[in-house]
Amino acid sequence: HVQLVESGGGSVQAGGSLNLSCAASGYTYTAISMAWFRQAPGKEREGVATITTDGTTSYAESVKGRFTISRDNAKYTLYLQMNGLKEADTAMYYCAAQIWLSREYCLERQERDFDNWGRGTQVTVS
Repeated sequence: HVQLVESGGGSVQAGGSLNLSCAASGYTYTAISMAWFRQAPGKEREGVATITTDGTTSYAESVKGRFTISRDNAKYTLYLQMNGLKEADTAMYYCAAQIWLSREYCLERQERDFDNWGRGTQVTVS
């Protein structure tokens, strides 16, 4: 089981930036595929970005070119740099992790493939 704690959310004006962080513990980090999901009120949870154990990334079309997912294996930390924020990005952002997830499944950004979740951090864009 992997423990995850998100931070870095907040309120920002449209066009602004935020950098989310997710601290992981409980397993060898290099064996864990990581992801950011988000859920807006009244909407389903959406896979925003994922990163495999070898650093390959995948993004939702709505955030490509604006968001960057990265990981620091030495610090057991996942990041999501969000630039050019829009009101449509307003949501609760969740960090997710899965041990020994195949590269193919990780890149599909499906909620069902991740068993470990943080409590979320709120991002509000106005």
